[in-house]
Amino acid sequence: MVPGVITALTSPPFATSSSRSSRFRVGVERPPELHRRRSSAVPEVRCEASPAPPLTEERIESGASVTGGAYDFSRATTSLTGKMLDSSKRVTLVRHGLSSWNEEGRVQGSSNLSVLTETGVKQAERCRQALSEMHFDQCFSSPISRAKTTAEVLWQGREEPVIFLDSLKEAHLFYLEGMKNVDARKIYPKEYTTWREDPSNFCVYGVYPVRELWGTAREAWKEILLSPGKDFLVVTHKSLLRALICVALGLGPERFRATDINNGGISVFSFNKKGEAMLQSLNMTTHMYQDHVYKF
Repeated sequence: MVPGVITALTSPPFATSSSRSSRFRVGVERPPELHRRRSSAVPEVRCEASPAPPLTEERIESGASVTGGAYDFSRATTSLTGKMLDSSKRVTLVRHGLSSWNEEGRVQGSSNLSVLTETGVKQAERCRQALSEMHFDQCFSSPISRAKTTAEVLWQGREEPVIFLDSLKEAHLFYLEGMKNVDARKIYPKEYTTWREDPSNFCVYGVYPVRELWGTAREAWKEILLSPGKDFLVVTHKSLLRALICVALGLGPERFRATDINNGGISVFSFNKKGEAMLQSLNMTTHMYQDHVYKF
């Protein structure tokens, strides 16, 4: 136990209002020993909070308080659309299932040669079951094979077609694509090390793939959020998902590896009418190991 912590918790400045009023009433001089103790204490810091906005009936009846959810997240992040939306939105992000190059330990990037494996198809089916009680107005996907097949499994049985967006494609990693990680490390040690340890500064032929990914992610968010509907399903790749998440939360390319998304991992964002984001769930994978249905 740390004495300083105990003192801080039990000293008068942190006493409850009731104990403070009963012991130190106006006009009553404090005992000398309390003056001495206070003089050696850390200087008092006063914070003035701005008045909290009134809780309207609509906000109270939303039920957010039942689970400790936020009543509002206005200005928590910056708008991704630059214009008002017709309604609030919810976007569910899913990473594609296990691919052949995932299994072989190869660098994938934007290559279309890595396809969904049998295990990957089963993972996509698990995702479909896990999201079976959630409503979606539209499904957006990368047109690259491993994501495209995952989206088709998730969306099967629906009348509306999957919408394929180029802005959901994975980062282009040039000559590293298709190489086994162990070989890329040996043949291109500088480039590979930069890609793994300092990805925002990874550069090939004057191009910075991760930095470009941030611009692509902003474009994807606009395309998705300005589409008709309120609830969207998005299927794409790990690097693009990292960019989507970071861009939504106001994080730069240097935070590229601040999040990780597993094959079949599910993340959920809410957006208010201003296009401001709040991350509700990140990389949920319970459904990968047991039968589980998510409800939002």
